[in-house]
Amino acid sequence: MEHHHLHELIELEEQYWWHAAKRSLAAALLRRHFPPPGLLIEGGIGSGRNLLEFRRLGYGVAGLDIMPQAVEHVRTRGVEQVCVHDLTQDWPFAKEAARAVVMLDVLEHTPDPVEVLRHARDSLAPGGGVLITVPAYPWLYSNWDKRLGHYRRYTSRELLRQAEEAGLEVVRVTHWNAFSLAPAIVLRTWDRLRKRDRPAEFPRVSRFANALLRGAAAAERGWLTRFGVPFGLSLVGVFRK
Repeated sequence: MEHHHLHELIELEEQYWWHAAKRSLAAALLRRHFPPPGLLIEGGIGSGRNLLEFRRLGYGVAGLDIMPQAVEHVRTRGVEQVCVHDLTQDWPFAKEAARAVVMLDVLEHTPDPVEVLRHARDSLAPGGGVLITVPAYPWLYSNWDKRLGHYRRYTSRELLRQAEEAGLEVVRVTHWNAFSLAPAIVLRTWDRLRKRDRPAEFPRVSRFANALLRGAAAAERGWLTRFGVPFGLSLVGVFRK
């Protein structure tokens, strides 16, 4: 993550619909599949807002991030058990210490996602699990992804393959964020036709539009946690040790 992306996270992560919806989805799936108490480790802590939410749910929380500025910022928010660390290296936790591991839009930034998932598995107690979100559809990969540091976008089959290769049991994989898929396709197609490079940032929306998008995400979440969604701009995977 570049410095300006961290600053954007700090500015937006509390209220912006994308971040708020993803955080709420993660919380709902954690409560359903791996409820607290227990240690929750987040790989890729960003601004720390997710860790604050997970702590509020009743987990003990810890986190890893390759960016020193992110770790320093999160410590100022009262979360002490965070450190600078490359997720592809052995994680600095006791084996089988964690109830859950969360990585939200992280695996696409790593050159060796299977190795990252193996470290996550090793950190989990038996019966614990990993919650992952990743961007969907390789055919949507664009300069926007490159500027964000994405190595790839995912199909559900590829996410399943990586998790199974890492020794994790699949609980469920489904798309999410279906309501923004069509606008994203239009924007990416338009950019390609015009040979335009869109800045690697989240487009600002009005308060009214933000509220509508958060409402749409909440409605989708109620369906998704029970039945799944057949298409969407992202994938969410739940895996068990």
